[in-house]
Amino acid sequence: MTYQEAKESFEKLFQNQMSEDEAKKLLVSLYEKGEEPQEIAAAATVMREHSIKLDMDESLRDKLIDIVGTGGDKIGSFNISSTVSLLLASLGSYVAKHGNRAITSNSGSADMLEALGINLNLTPKAQVRMLEDTGFTFMFAQKHHPAMKHIMPIRKSLSHRSIFNILGPLTNPAGAKKYLLGVFDKSFISPMVEGLKLLDAKNAIVVSSQEGMDEISISDITYAKSLNGEEFVIDPSNYGFKKASLEEIKGGNAKQNAKITQDIFNGVEKGAKKDIVLINAAAALVADDKAGDFKEGIEMARYAIESKKAKEHLKKIVEVSQKLG
Repeated sequence: MTYQEAKESFEKLFQNQMSEDEAKKLLVSLYEKGEEPQEIAAAATVMREHSIKLDMDESLRDKLIDIVGTGGDKIGSFNISSTVSLLLASLGSYVAKHGNRAITSNSGSADMLEALGINLNLTPKAQVRMLEDTGFTFMFAQKHHPAMKHIMPIRKSLSHRSIFNILGPLTNPAGAKKYLLGVFDKSFISPMVEGLKLLDAKNAIVVSSQEGMDEISISDITYAKSLNGEEFVIDPSNYGFKKASLEEIKGGNAKQNAKITQDIFNGVEKGAKKDIVLINAAAALVADDKAGDFKEGIEMARYAIESKKAKEHLKKIVEVSQKLG
């Protein structure tokens, strides 16, 4: 389909003007042939248009970054992107985190952030205040995408994934312009980069590890592509990290994952879990134009942890979220 044809089809789907059979046929046909960048961008555009957006000054919107993965990698890691998001906020970034409760894992970003004490029940106006005051806000996907209510049963009735398994990261209600975006399969790296271009992103790095993690791995190489089309491979050993097994970055439930984040920020956790946060934070800082390269980004992230800057800023985020609620 062309961009316009896909946009018209998804407009009908989101306005509930398709029968269940028609909707299934659309999703199955896209899956079977493989989703093209223009189809991904068109679907994301429609989903954004039907979302409850955050109203803010454009100068703030231009600063926003989202650190997000598609999910679905079934690795069972702790909440890496959420931890990185909190760390980046302590370094002056403006992180508009878009996420949900657990779907394929034991702890979704919402579950873990809530376990840290962050109040997620904020109005869109309060979410913008959070951004202004702390450089961090969280947008609960299910609250910002009401049109998904009638689509979800159709999506769940399919025996395989659909385009919705990759759309989430592209449908940020705050309209973030910068991304560190992880996908569960490297075949989606280029389509997601092209989709981000069509969605007028300013800067982005899209990653997928050799083992299929939707993060930069500490266990193996990670394939990456930036918005300018540069393709590269990230090898953690090139940055002085000791390669670790996937078992060493495993997480648990929301409470356990919240403790892992606290232990990293408190300086208690010094192993693979800290290392994977450092290398992902480095990529996010490069995507956010805060670091010139990965090496500089790693040092900035390490400073945020070891100076207790990240720990103190997390405390501020919790306090502000409670006041605004």
